[in-house]
Amino acid sequence: MDLLWAEVDRLQPLLGCVTRLHPLIYRRGRAPWDDTWAEGIEPLSANEAREFLHHSARIRSLNIPSTDRLFPLLSVIPVDACVFPRLQSLTLFSGTHLSLFLSHTLRHCAVFSVNTDLPQSIAVPESTADQLSILSDRVRLFKQLVTLSCPPLDWAAWKHLSNLPTLVEVGICEVRGHGAPPWPLDRHIVNFSPFLNLTALSFTVDSAAYMTTILQHSQFPSLKRFWIMIEVVSSTEAERLFRALSHYKQTLEQLTVILSEYHDLQNNYLTAITHLLCFTQLRFLQFDCLDSSIYLDNNLLLEAMSAWPHIHTLKIEDCGIRPSITFRGLFTALRQCPQLESLRVLIDTVNIDIDPNAEPIQHTSLRTLDLETFESPIGNAEVLARIIFKWLPCVDQVNKVADDWEPWDEVNMHLVSLRAAVRRVVGGALNT
Repeated sequence: MDLLWAEVDRLQPLLGCVTRLHPLIYRRGRAPWDDTWAEGIEPLSANEAREFLHHSARIRSLNIPSTDRLFPLLSVIPVDACVFPRLQSLTLFSGTHLSLFLSHTLRHCAVFSVNTDLPQSIAVPESTADQLSILSDRVRLFKQLVTLSCPPLDWAAWKHLSNLPTLVEVGICEVRGHGAPPWPLDRHIVNFSPFLNLTALSFTVDSAAYMTTILQHSQFPSLKRFWIMIEVVSSTEAERLFRALSHYKQTLEQLTVILSEYHDLQNNYLTAITHLLCFTQLRFLQFDCLDSSIYLDNNLLLEAMSAWPHIHTLKIEDCGIRPSITFRGLFTALRQCPQLESLRVLIDTVNIDIDPNAEPIQHTSLRTLDLETFESPIGNAEVLARIIFKWLPCVDQVNKVADDWEPWDEVNMHLVSLRAAVRRVVGGALNT
């Protein structure tokens, strides 16, 4: 029985132990994820709650998607009860009735949202702020956390996390539509203890303030992966964020930056690439600016490639301005990164500034090439194919970043013909 109940997906198996609900849940032809049976059903009684919890102590891993129809059935269970005393892994997509699932024994915890859209008969806090406070209070009781994904925590919870030697990964996702966290950002915050073994940190937030504050008061000596997605950011906020992040320039290997909306009163493009040149250990970089422009030309690309000698994946997307990188600039920069395997940039395909008949300096590591043309026409598809074929021998085709790959279709057709011709020559020589 311990093995049978060790991993549970959804609440239905536990509710299926309730005699009254069993025939509703397991009716012939009903899909396991179909919870429409719960509409209009009376909540559990005290005796039925004991049936529901009959196997709860056996459960080690619990995955609960957003199934608000089922939570009202649990109103008889006190909200401060911890009913899964041996739970080690929790994935909770709807943060209602948080306290029932936040066991002190958790090692892996993912709470994707807090939600209070429940009937008034259920005794849960009335505000998102209360739910976030409950989450923060419970997190402070966890002693063996390894991974944590949840909405923003208060400073006391962060202080507690900084003292957990087991913690290796933290992800924060802000609750959309609820504004800033309910605790002030301008209060005096004592610096946290070093997060000694934390290697991965991610934030999905509306603004950079909360995240920057965390970075300014923390130490992450082992940080290797950092992922951020910000809804709205100004040039001043972006500069402050990257300055705080630069403290980890000697350890950071993977960096993903996604800016949905960028505001700068002086410029209409983002120059944040210059702030990333100090990260000399980067192996993976993805930089997206969805509603603004990222400035990148031949000189800056060369400077960046020279600063990142270990990089194997570089993706700079949605530049949104006339391309300033040429093929000559691209191949000059590639010489600085012999390990580069995947590249995505905006490039000028009209003004071909390299001789297709010149002796190439081949880059033999690059295999994935995604080129954005910003609706520019392909100048000479055959010449471009010959250049790519000779200089990038491991690239089978060129992909356009957008869904419509039509601008590169003709180039890729020429690449296929060139490779077929080589195979024929090689095959003929072997036969001879």
